[in-house]
Amino acid sequence: MSDVITTLAEALASGAAKVVDLTHRLDPDFPVIVLPPEFGQCARFRMEEVSAYDHRGPAWKWHNLTLNEHTGTHFDAPIHWVSGKDVAHGAVDEIPPEAFIGPVVVIDCSAGTTQNDDFELTPEIIRDWEAQNGPIPADAWVLMRTDWSKRSGADYLNMREDGAHSPGPTPASIELLLERGIRGFGTETVGTDAGQGMHYDPPFPAHYLLHGAGKYGLQCLCNLDQLPPTGAMLIAPPLKIKGGTGSPLRVLALIPGERR
Repeated sequence: MSDVITTLAEALASGAAKVVDLTHRLDPDFPVIVLPPEFGQCARFRMEEVSAYDHRGPAWKWHNLTLNEHTGTHFDAPIHWVSGKDVAHGAVDEIPPEAFIGPVVVIDCSAGTTQNDDFELTPEIIRDWEAQNGPIPADAWVLMRTDWSKRSGADYLNMREDGAHSPGPTPASIELLLERGIRGFGTETVGTDAGQGMHYDPPFPAHYLLHGAGKYGLQCLCNLDQLPPTGAMLIAPPLKIKGGTGSPLRVLALIPGERR
C-alpha cells in the first residue's frame, strides 16, 4: 500500500478525517422536479417487496425498484442536456472514474436565500468568496450552499402559478466558473438551476452551459453546512448505467476531523 493511501486510511481510522453524508434518504415521498404537463415527467422512487423470508423466498429479502435517473440526490452527465448530447464520454458509463473523486469548494449563499427564495449566485458573490478564500481551484466541484435541503414537501419545490421558486446561478456566474475550469456544480435544490431558470439567456444556464462544456451536475444535496469553504474532498460515483444521462447516488465528503 502506498504512503498516500496508508495516510488516508490512518486518518479515517483516527478521526483526523471525517466522512460527511451529503445524500437525502431515497423514499417515495421525496419531491421530484415537476415539468409543464405537455412534457414527460420524472418518476418518483418506488420500492416493491419481492420476498421477505417467506414463501416467495424463504432465506432472503429483496425489492424491485422503480425510479428516474434524476430522482433524489443525483448526478447529471453531459448528455442529460441537449447542449451536451455530442460531448465525448458524456454518459455515466463513459465518464472516467477518477472524475468522481475530487476537491470541492462551498459558496455559502444561505443568508441570502433566507430573505429571497429566488436568490441568485452572481459573479460578484463568487469573486467575494475568492477574495476571502483564494481562487477556485481548477477541476474542483463547486457547491452552492442555500440550506434549501432543510425544507421538505411542498416547501422544497416551492411551486407557484408561474412555476417553482428556488435559488440558483445566473448565466454569468456559470460562465465565470467555467473560466475557472471547474469539474462540476452542485446544489441543495431539485435542480442545478434556479426554479425560474427558464427566464435566463440561455434558459437553464447551469444545465446548458455546464453540460455543453462537458461538466457535471449534482442536485438534492444536504448537509452542506457541515463542509468548510475549502479543503474537503468529494466522492460522487453514479451507477454505471449504459448510456445513462444521470443516476441517483450516495455523495460523501471527506473533511478534517478531530483525532481520537
